[in-house]
Amino acid sequence: MKIGDLAKRTGLTPATIRFYEAKGLLKAVDRKSNGYREYPLEAVAILSIIVNAQQTGFTLDEIKQVLPADASGWQHDELIAALRKKVGDIESMEVRLAQNKAHLLTLIQLIDSKPEEMACEDNAARVMDTLGITARKKS
Repeated sequence: MKIGDLAKRTGLTPATIRFYEAKGLLKAVDRKSNGYREYPLEAVAILSIIVNAQQTGFTLDEIKQVLPADASGWQHDELIAALRKKVGDIESMEVRLAQNKAHLLTLIQLIDSKPEEMACEDNAARVMDTLGITARKKS
């Protein structure tokens, strides 16, 4: 199939497909005598795998390491190891995100608990003092 047909089937632009091809992720592309690329039907599945892998946090280099030259060449152990590593990366990110969320919620609570009669500038100094941050005084 031509690149336009592949683009329609995958929802990707021809430029994105050519980019993946240039990066070595999309292999076995034949060229006709007129120079047009001719893609096999399995290119739809390969592009779907690439897009889904990117959405789950895999880099193009990581995808390239586990993506076989053809659909029958998956390396089971390498694939499982890469997937497990990515799960670990996501779990680490979840911990960091939970810490960031807790910090932001604390900051919101500190800012929002401003006494009604307190000026915003004084509240900012109060919040910074509570957080252990030394505020610079105006000259």
